[in-house]
Amino acid sequence: MPLGYRERPSRIPGATVWVRDITVDATAPVLPDGCMDLLWMNGRLTVAGPDTRAYHPTIGPATRIAGIRFAPGAAPALLGVPANELCDGRPDLSDLWTPAQSRRALALLESASSSTAGLEAIAEWRAADTIPVDPIVPRIVTELRSGATTIADLAADLGLGPRRLHRLSLAAFGYGPKTLTRILRMQRALALARAGTPLAETAFRTGYSDQSHLSREIRDLAGMPLTELLAR
Repeated sequence: MPLGYRERPSRIPGATVWVRDITVDATAPVLPDGCMDLLWMNGRLTVAGPDTRAYHPTIGPATRIAGIRFAPGAAPALLGVPANELCDGRPDLSDLWTPAQSRRALALLESASSSTAGLEAIAEWRAADTIPVDPIVPRIVTELRSGATTIADLAADLGLGPRRLHRLSLAAFGYGPKTLTRILRMQRALALARAGTPLAETAFRTGYSDQSHLSREIRDLAGMPLTELLAR
């Protein structure tokens, strides 16, 4: 966890609220994780779309960013926008919502005891007004995160054709199941490596062919060598 970053479980099921002091750890990249966030910074509500590559914050007027990170596939229903339309983007919430919706979101934020509590209030309001996430979405995440199934087998187990699974994944996660699998596997590998598991064992336990394969995948998705990433 980078210096200047704090998080806690949200009262929203599956979500996490966090605060980041951008002037302290601006060099720490934000890695793809299959999630989407609602951010409060510079007096604006912003959406962090699903990333396909590392995102590097820049030092600007904001000294602190508050956010709520939704579980993979959970945010599109709350936002009312398919995830693939937000991929690698950071649009203002006002660009996605009506003026009335944006005003209500700001009112909830301003009346809350803290910025993170305000973000949770916005999420609760939207959850009450939207259709719940299809149960098939978290099942896709669980199965792909386990690394114990292939995409073809998953599509068959879910009663979906590969093309339908791909379309569903684009809308829910921002990218197809193959990219989601790579991202979730990277996150599993990093968790093991950060816990002290030797890299060769980490590669074996997470399904990479060898340590070199692990290093190449991490460099491709994170934009830096694995050893440098772990050092940060």
